[in-house]
Amino acid sequence: MNVAQTKKEKMNLFEVIAEPNRRKIIDFLRISPRTVNEIVEFSKLSQPGVSKHLKVLREAGLVKSIKESQKHIYHLQGLPLKEIDNWIEPYRKYWSKKLDALEQLLDEEE
Repeated sequence: MNVAQTKKEKMNLFEVIAEPNRRKIIDFLRISPRTVNEIVEFSKLSQPGVSKHLKVLREAGLVKSIKESQKHIYHLQGLPLKEIDNWIEPYRKYWSKKLDALEQLLDEEE
């Protein structure tokens, strides 16, 4: 096993979605399933570039491909994003409390 394979195997979900083009693809697929050509057109990336990103997203379980005739249709798989949501939840609560305190302070100043 070479270093590139080891790194790829260890890539976690945070690393996968840290790449802006992959987030853009995820956002696009959130609207509806898409073909590779539709993703290429939307992202303005090359077809090989999109294919590399889709491979990483597939390996992370974020997308799945269904073959229809000659086309591969990519679908978003949202369940792995639950890991991100679980990690963010304590920060969401933290900021909610801070914003509530700010709102109260601003109301008192009026």
